[in-house]
Amino acid sequence: MPKPTSRLLAVSLVFVLVVLVITGCAQKAGESTKQETKKPEPIKFPTKPITVIQGFKPGGGSDQLAQLIQPRLEKILGQSFVNVYKPGATGAIAWNELATSTKNDGYTISITNTPMLQANYLLNPEHKYTVDMLEPIANIVTDPGVLVVKADGPLKTWKDFVDKARENSGKVSVGNSGVGGDDYFNVILIEKLAGIKLNSVPFEGDGPSWQAALGGQIDASSNNLAITYPMLKAGKLRALAVYSDKRVPMLPDVPTLKELGIDVVGGSSRGYSAPKGTPKEIIDILANAMEKVVNDPEFKKSAEELSVVIDFKKTDGYKSYLKTDETRMKQIIEEQKGKKQ
Repeated sequence: MPKPTSRLLAVSLVFVLVVLVITGCAQKAGESTKQETKKPEPIKFPTKPITVIQGFKPGGGSDQLAQLIQPRLEKILGQSFVNVYKPGATGAIAWNELATSTKNDGYTISITNTPMLQANYLLNPEHKYTVDMLEPIANIVTDPGVLVVKADGPLKTWKDFVDKARENSGKVSVGNSGVGGDDYFNVILIEKLAGIKLNSVPFEGDGPSWQAALGGQIDASSNNLAITYPMLKAGKLRALAVYSDKRVPMLPDVPTLKELGIDVVGGSSRGYSAPKGTPKEIIDILANAMEKVVNDPEFKKSAEELSVVIDFKKTDGYKSYLKTDETRMKQIIEEQKGKKQ
C-alpha cells in the first residue's frame, strides 16, 4: 500500500499536467483570436493616374474647378488627374457613363453639378442614372448665378433688360448651360416673377453661353459668377443682377434679384462623385485629400481671387445634399408640368 505522501505527490503531478494542458489550449485559442482579429493592410491608393470625366466643354465651371483643385490633389496623392471631356445632354452623357459602365475602383470619377445632375433624369427618363447609383465624394464649391451682357452693348441695367423683354415678348435671347441646369431653371423663375417672356437658348456648358453673349449672338447669358468673373473684371461683360441672397463683395455695385423685387436665389454646386460600389476606403482617401486642399490658405486665396465660393460637404453630407436637392427639383418640375397641361 503506497504511503500517503506518494499518493499526494501523484495527485499533484496530475493536477499540474491538467493545468499545463489547459494553459496551452488557452494560449493557442488566444493566438487564433489574435490572428482572426488582425487588421487588414491599409489599401494602397492611388497607384496610377485618376481619370476625371467632365460633362461639359472646356472653359466652363466644371473645368475651372478642375484646374483649381486637381493640381493640389496631385501633390497630396502623388498621382496625376486626367480630364476627359464628354459634353452633351447637360452633363448626362458623362454621368450615364460614370453610373452604368465605369469600373468602381476609384480610378474614374466625375465632377457632379447640381441641379443638372438630378434634373437630367427627372426631366428625361431615357437617362439611366440617378444619384443613388453614385458614391458622392465631396462638394467643393457653390457658385451663385448672374445675368451678364456684352459690356458695350445696349443693355446697361436690369431695367433696360426688362423693358426690352416687355417690348419684344419672347424675342430677347438668354443663354444657359443647358436644359436642366441652374441657369435654365433660374430663367424660368425670372420669367414668372418679372412677368416677362424670354427666348431661352441652351448651350453645352457655361463657357459657350457667356461667349455667345460676349460675341453678340445672344442678348444675355444666365450664368455663374465664378466662370464669368474674369470677363466682368476685365470690363468685357457687364453684370445686370446676381442671384445671391446678398450682394457679393466682388461686384458691390451689382444688385441682387431680391433687391429688384425678384425673389430668386440660385446657383450651381460642384463636387466629385464615383460609381456606386467604390470601396469606402477609397472614397475616404479622396474626400480627405479634398478636405486638406479646401482648408489650405493658399487654395482659399486662389478661390477668392476667382470669386469661387467654397462650400465643402464631405461624403454622407454631400449625399444628403444631393438627395435634398433632388426633392426640390421634383417639385419645380411638377409645377412646370402642371402649367403646360
